[in-house]
Amino acid sequence: MNETQDKYDIFLMEIIAVQDGAYLIKIIANKQFTLIKYHPSKKELSLTDDNKLDTKLNKNKYQLKKILNNKRPDTFFPGFKLKFILRDNHKTIEFNDLSKIIVLDRRNGGYKTYAEVKSDKEIYRIYTDGCYLHKLKKGAFVAIIKPFTNKLNIHYDQTDETSSSLIELLAVIRGLEVSNQIRKLRVITDSRYVIKGLTEWIFNWKLNDWYTAQGEKVKNINYWKRFDELSKDKYMEFEWVKGHSEHPENTLCDFYAKQVAIRELNYKT
Repeated sequence: MNETQDKYDIFLMEIIAVQDGAYLIKIIANKQFTLIKYHPSKKELSLTDDNKLDTKLNKNKYQLKKILNNKRPDTFFPGFKLKFILRDNHKTIEFNDLSKIIVLDRRNGGYKTYAEVKSDKEIYRIYTDGCYLHKLKKGAFVAIIKPFTNKLNIHYDQTDETSSSLIELLAVIRGLEVSNQIRKLRVITDSRYVIKGLTEWIFNWKLNDWYTAQGEKVKNINYWKRFDELSKDKYMEFEWVKGHSEHPENTLCDFYAKQVAIRELNYKT
């Protein structure tokens, strides 16, 4: 196994009591359990060091605290349960390093995510972008397919969605739909929301039957499930590029998206 690939355990947390604003939380994994204490308003996390599970939690304290910090205070209550993962090799700096690509490898029934140094290797590429023009109340998305030749295949459509981030997700979905037979590919997008959603958040949502850490149903669940279906048995790389930075294919995607939104082009392909 590549040393940068993810290794993770699945944990279950259950809030069992509250005292003076701090919550006592039971953590279970690999037939072991421990108790931790977390104070939402102070964002204070207290851990013990009594067994192997405690050692694991202390080693990945930053990840655990991030999960708890991101929960709204009103979503803490006794009886709340949440499944989550902590990755041994999940180096936050690497995953947030914009010079690297994020790999999602679901081949052979697996599910691995890891950061990797960007390279110009030969690989099937999908460039995506989307836009919403508030003044016109029109949205559109584009997927430009670049196989192993310099030929570009352009696919685009209008949408009634009004969230720019969601429209960016639709662009990726369209690119995968028209490339469904391709098992190894790279998606190039200027949306960090899309990359994080598709390589980090979605796994935890699935563990919790498509509920978030807030205990709420995932919004736009049909789109996320569609991506999940399309990504099965694939090796996918996600590369972030800065929007409006004169990146040739990203600039072309942006141009087509705006033209489709204002109906200057035949708006469906």
